[in-house]
Amino acid sequence: MYKIVTKKVLNPSVTQMEIEAPLVARKAKPGQFVILRVDGEGERIPLTIAGCKPELGTVKIIFQTVGATTELLKRKEAGEYIEDFVGPLGVATHTDGIKNVCIVGGGVGCAIAMPIAEEFHKLGAYVTSIVGFRSKDLVILEDEFKAYSDNFEIVTDDGTYGRKGNVTLPLKERLERGEKFDKIITIGPLVMMKFVVETARPFGVPVTVSMNPVMIDGTGMCGGCRLTLKRGGERITKFACVDGPDFDGYEVDFDEAMSRGRMYFEFERKAHEETCNLFKAKGEDR
Repeated sequence: MYKIVTKKVLNPSVTQMEIEAPLVARKAKPGQFVILRVDGEGERIPLTIAGCKPELGTVKIIFQTVGATTELLKRKEAGEYIEDFVGPLGVATHTDGIKNVCIVGGGVGCAIAMPIAEEFHKLGAYVTSIVGFRSKDLVILEDEFKAYSDNFEIVTDDGTYGRKGNVTLPLKERLERGEKFDKIITIGPLVMMKFVVETARPFGVPVTVSMNPVMIDGTGMCGGCRLTLKRGGERITKFACVDGPDFDGYEVDFDEAMSRGRMYFEFERKAHEETCNLFKAKGEDR
């Protein structure tokens, strides 16, 4: 069992927790993830490590409530426990030799992008962060990004905060002005990452994307997290849990990934509604 040390609501649909997991905290690197279960009967879900404190033995997770399991997790409070918390899994984000990096985050993907920006900042790289949200009330981690970025820009789809537009607008402007990045790292919705890649393509800047498909065991055995890379005229199957989650954005077949991602949308929505209705029937809705 793993204790929830702290809990913080970041916006109406996004929650931050610190979990007591000393062994994970000791080895975790930015870009890696954990797989957890809320209870003994629950499903396994992957969540990216949003930070850790090895001296305290805690690991930070940030998650959006989208299905039954995240709804159950959201209802847990500090001092309570979850069943399983396994990690760190996946390959840490590559940082060697990168002196000028642009981090592009969207929505809850900013929870993954922020510790990567922090790591590059600690390593002495020049960090430009561009983050986007649908509206002002969904903004998260702004202060943290500002602390770890030499340049910071925030956009919202509806213009209620920062600049109106999406993340590709300021990115394109910077590239057209001649700003030189060793790498662009983008994390967020698949469609956003696809267009970040297309924005960077004419300029030849390397782009790393962080993929978060459906996962079950986190060891590459179930095949649920498979994705297709297009490399040298070949189509290559990779598994996000063991080969990623970071991949070369120019190689990822985003259309296939988006199609696979939509397969379970209705199932997740229905499971979430059923879980909420169960709590309402018990008089425990909150």
